[in-house]
Amino acid sequence: MLAAVGNCHARLYDVMKEGTSPIRTFNGHSGNVTAVGFQKDRKWLFTGSEDGTLKIWDMRQRSGFQRSYPSKAAINTAVLHPNQGEIISGDEDGNIRVWDLTANACSYELVPDGKCAIRSITIAPDASLVMAANNRGTCFIWKLNEGNRGNVFQPLHKIEAHDTYCLKALISPDVKYLATTSADKTIKIWNISKKFELEKTLVGHQRWVWDCCFSADSQYLVSGQMWSVSLHPVLHCPSRTSRSLHLEIPPSSRSPLSSALLYYMLLDIISAFTASRIIPTILSA
Repeated sequence: MLAAVGNCHARLYDVMKEGTSPIRTFNGHSGNVTAVGFQKDRKWLFTGSEDGTLKIWDMRQRSGFQRSYPSKAAINTAVLHPNQGEIISGDEDGNIRVWDLTANACSYELVPDGKCAIRSITIAPDASLVMAANNRGTCFIWKLNEGNRGNVFQPLHKIEAHDTYCLKALISPDVKYLATTSADKTIKIWNISKKFELEKTLVGHQRWVWDCCFSADSQYLVSGQMWSVSLHPVLHCPSRTSRSLHLEIPPSSRSPLSSALLYYMLLDIISAFTASRIIPTILSA
């Protein structure tokens, strides 16, 4: 399955079928949808929007819509905790919030850098670390500890990753690397085990680098081109669109190379999607 989100809605595609028509559309937001993700058992998906809401959509019901959580500002990023019971969001006013889906409320809130917008949040697959990147190019890292009232963010490190907007932060599946992308047209790779030492700066993009994705085995990184774990470009595809793209590939039987090639094939599939910003998310079959 592929979820693509744009202006006010989310669309669901079956990538195993021919054609470009969505199999389902979820409407309900009143602003651009900026974040999307699947629950691991495919029961529901979530979306975050510039309208300041985080919404849960039940994929098993015809109506789809299940519940909505109001934030105080436009949501720029949202990720699902590995426990499948919490969603962490970051907004334009610099707030990070943890939404407890069982309690149906915000269970934790922090503001790491005043009103500076949170651009991206990433959580380690083992739930050991949470990282957030903002418009100053700063990346904040916390250890995630279980407290009496849920998860508690324990400050661990801060990186001045870029001199301008940090657009994406992503922890590799093996929790060895942190990748950050930026408006400075670079991608930086940070070694987590070496106290977030800068491992490599990847150059070659001609425009802002909006997104990146690690392969399931952490051996490859996909942006506008594919990089091997040794951080050399191994595949380049000329840009077909100026739209930003987001791709999530959960652990699966796909090889790293086929995952990267699938990324480019999806550009054709979603070319009919007319929103100004496209953020597809893959759910393994």
